[in-house]
Amino acid sequence: MSPTNSPRDGSHATLERSVRLLKGFRTEQTDPDGFYGMLAEDMVTQIDAHVSVAGATALDVGTGAGYMTRAMRGAGARCYGIEYDIGELTWRGEPPTGIAIGSALEMPFVDGAFDITFSSNVLEHVPDPWTMADEMVRVTRPGGIVYLSYTNWLSPWGGHETAPWHYLGGERAARRYERKTGKRAKNRFGESLFAVSVGDALRWARANPATRILSATPRYHPSWAQWVVKVPGLREIVTWNLVLILEKR
Repeated sequence: MSPTNSPRDGSHATLERSVRLLKGFRTEQTDPDGFYGMLAEDMVTQIDAHVSVAGATALDVGTGAGYMTRAMRGAGARCYGIEYDIGELTWRGEPPTGIAIGSALEMPFVDGAFDITFSSNVLEHVPDPWTMADEMVRVTRPGGIVYLSYTNWLSPWGGHETAPWHYLGGERAARRYERKTGKRAKNRFGESLFAVSVGDALRWARANPATRILSATPRYHPSWAQWVVKVPGLREIVTWNLVLILEKR
């Protein structure tokens, strides 16, 4: 694994890219393959701006249907995964090979096993998110990259399918969803969805002696709007989805 000469810190984050991702987000439910496939390719570009993906050994934490794993393999990485929920792993058909079934809170890998560890839209579904983040750092080799992306709770989509009513409380939003749809929300507050903030992530990363922050940006925003992450309060509403890229010391 070698450093790249790619521009860093969101220079690929053009307005055109933002429009494309947000349009894709609108079809997440009707065309998940299209949206998550596009998001996976975009993630590879973000990681590759900091370290070469080709030839790297990588771990997909919270593999789900395997979109991110396949994209990393397509870019030349030796990519493995870990997933707790077999239903998530198989919901779009045959899952990729090389996936361990287990908890991201206690991963069955030795220290420093991977050049790159990454997780996309998983952290907000974990009851102890910073234990998961610590585990990702642990299994990354010194000089390697940790990529974390998640939807923060106070963003307009923080409640997922129960949004925007989560602003009135997660449990209330879940009950309203059930009354309106007649079915239980998949992302149930306190069970499979938790309130994680942008500030939480930045405080964890800054306090962690094993990491150095390379980038902290809103995932869907163009480069000229990435300053919002620096503004407490505002960042919790405007960021939508935080991308945190760290280097293991």
